[in-house]
Amino acid sequence: MYGPIRYVLAGRGKRIRSVLLLLSCGAVGGNPLSALDAAAAIEMLHSFTLVHDDVMDHAELRRGRPTVHRKWDPNIALLAGDELIALAYRSLLRTAGSSSHQVARVFTDAFVQVCEGQGFDKEFELRTNVSLGEYMSMVRKKTGGIIAAAARIGALIGGGTRRETDALYKFGEYLGLAFQIRDDLLDITGDPADLGKAVGSDVVERKKTYLFLKALEMSAPRDRASLVTLLGGNGRAVRRINTMREIYRRSGALEAAEREIRRTTGRAERSLAAIGAGRGKDMLLWLSRRLLRRDS
Repeated sequence: MYGPIRYVLAGRGKRIRSVLLLLSCGAVGGNPLSALDAAAAIEMLHSFTLVHDDVMDHAELRRGRPTVHRKWDPNIALLAGDELIALAYRSLLRTAGSSSHQVARVFTDAFVQVCEGQGFDKEFELRTNVSLGEYMSMVRKKTGGIIAAAARIGALIGGGTRRETDALYKFGEYLGLAFQIRDDLLDITGDPADLGKAVGSDVVERKKTYLFLKALEMSAPRDRASLVTLLGGNGRAVRRINTMREIYRRSGALEAAEREIRRTTGRAERSLAAIGAGRGKDMLLWLSRRLLRRDS
């Protein structure tokens, strides 16, 4: 069991959630070193979601390497994911200070939200009437929940005020929305070498992504019918992916996604108005702008 866990944690992930937690702690005047155990915990919580999601999505690659269930087997992957959650709580409980109870509550709420979000994501694969509003609600839970929790936990450990912790939570939530829409975009337009996995996996798994829902809204009737057929089809994956990419381009959905990423990132940055000027705030703004331009 520990071999797969080490394998997961040694992957070349971006560690965005743990970095955000440490930066948020510093942005409110705290010592980021006091938040290291919580930062490790949030990364393990995120890693748990990846291991279990890969099993549910039948993914072959993660970060350029075989997924845990492919390298070992699905039972080992599920067990490793469960153990990651236990280890995350063990790490979180090392966090000292008067905010420890609040930290545990925020962490647990994020755990619940990400499971609910994944549940909605799987449910949407079976539905034909998913709205863009439902998609955004799902993303707030599945992706935004842990990112927002990371920012709030960092602020709590750093001794931030209620106004500061709320502001950083909003920053993380909007950043999470932008992050997921960028993921949707990269899945259809990215370079497999940069992504560390095959492109078009959302099409293969019948995911109702931002691009799919926006293209349905913006396309001509004939293209709308093609989108529904292609997403639900079982034909050659490469042909389906290429055809859907072309419809996304033709409909303007690709540009709409870029606009939404910029808009949502802007809302994240404006949420930081409650945070005092300084290196911590500057680093948070730097992080948001790096994510805005990411290609993996």
